[in-house]
Amino acid sequence: MANGQLDMTTVEAALKDFQDPETGRSALQLDQIRDIQLSGTQLSLTLGLTTWSAPIWQDTETRLKQQLQAMFPQLTDVKVDRVIQDRAPHPLGEIGVRVKSVIAVGSGKGGVGKSTMSASIAVGLKRAGAKVGLMDADVYGPSIPHLFGVSERPQVVDNKIQPVEVEGMPLMSMGFMVPPGEAVVWRGPMLHGAITQFLRDTRWGDLDYLIIDMPPGTGDIALTLSQLLPLTGAVVVCTPQEVALLDAVKAIAMFRKVNITVLGMVENMSGFLCPDCGKRYDIFGRGGARDKAMELEVPFLGEVPINMSIRELGDAGKTTASFDDPALAPVFDAVCHRLVSNLANSAAVAPPLPQLPVL
Repeated sequence: MANGQLDMTTVEAALKDFQDPETGRSALQLDQIRDIQLSGTQLSLTLGLTTWSAPIWQDTETRLKQQLQAMFPQLTDVKVDRVIQDRAPHPLGEIGVRVKSVIAVGSGKGGVGKSTMSASIAVGLKRAGAKVGLMDADVYGPSIPHLFGVSERPQVVDNKIQPVEVEGMPLMSMGFMVPPGEAVVWRGPMLHGAITQFLRDTRWGDLDYLIIDMPPGTGDIALTLSQLLPLTGAVVVCTPQEVALLDAVKAIAMFRKVNITVLGMVENMSGFLCPDCGKRYDIFGRGGARDKAMELEVPFLGEVPINMSIRELGDAGKTTASFDDPALAPVFDAVCHRLVSNLANSAAVAPPLPQLPVL
């Protein structure tokens, strides 16, 4: 339709196939593209996007403008007024959590920064504009309370657990339930009960994303989660060296065995940039996760370097402050951006979802 006739009929026809990134459906049919006005060679419209797609709002708007200008080169100006389009999530499974995407963050072994990455992904999505909850399913070694500097015990109101909130983001962790330093010594059925309670009995509210920090290794919590609710998928965190990659491969195999899609790999501790001389040192190597992701046909979400601020802020319970560091914020933002972009691409090629009500 390049050099197509420029009138309202042809413009609306050109917009008909532009997809809402969350659902993969026509944004025009969902009334997310509206208020179309054409004045000579100038076009303006309103584009409504959900908070689920917040990390890729700018990409979506740019794509819309480029599509219109490619189809109608005679356009001298395309103005897009982007607004937030509310769309409530449907309850998931028998658990009834009202969330659009549930993402587990796992690793094949401990000590690779999985909890820090879970927290950073949750904060990154939240700061982009999405509604996010973070659940610490690492029952034996809960780190999320410490990373956010919170320790209060959640209250129960009307038979529902009120999650602890950090900057408007709800958190739930076994670390809130047991005294500091006390070990949790439970068998599988008790773990299953705790995870079920965290999901079913917590007042999460309406969420775009629920990030679940998994225990390290290939235990049975992944199986529990796969039985309780439909997971969108899992992110696997590893470090670059071969011994860590061997365990990461096992984690990927575990997720696939229980039919959980692997959404991507993150290479943590990927090189150290000396603040004094500016020289990079690949202490644990570099690129191993990217190569392994390509070999296993898994998306690669990015590299996170060794950075003293990450450790210092995590130890101080100030993980959210990582996004105030100009050296760190772009790194975590890039991981979140690729994650949501990949989810949107999957929605674009999947069969269209049923028509959803616009609230």
